[in-house]
Amino acid sequence: MPTFFNPPTVHAPSPSYSHAAAHALSGRRLVISGQIGMAPDGTVPEGLEAQIAQAFDNLIAVLRAGDMDIANLVKIVTYVTVPDAIVPFRTVRQAKLGDHRCAATFLQIAALVRPELLVEIEGEAVAD
Repeated sequence: MPTFFNPPTVHAPSPSYSHAAAHALSGRRLVISGQIGMAPDGTVPEGLEAQIAQAFDNLIAVLRAGDMDIANLVKIVTYVTVPDAIVPFRTVRQAKLGDHRCAATFLQIAALVRPELLVEIEGEAVAD
C-alpha cells in the first residue's frame, strides 16, 4: 500500500489531500483517464455537485474494475470549468472518498470537450 506524507519543509496542505504518495515499484499501477460527470446511460446531470458526484462514481467504478479500491488511489487531478468550485468539490470528495488523503491537484480551466461538462477527474492507483 502507498505511504502518504507531508514534508515539514513544505506548507501544510488543506485537510483533503497529501503532498506526496510513495509506493514500491513491485506492484500494479492503474492509470485512470479523466472521468467526467456522465452517467453510464450517457446522460449528464445538471449542476456542479451532481457532476462531481458522478465523476467520482465513475472513478471508483474504474478502480473496482481494476481490482482496486479507494485505499489504492494515490493521486487525483481535477479540472473544473466554473469558478468557486472548490467548496462543493471538497464536500462531494469527502462523501465519496471519506478520510482517504491521496495526492491531489485542482485546476480551473476554460472548458472541457463539451460545454455542458463542468468537471473531469483523473486518477492513479497502485496495489501490491
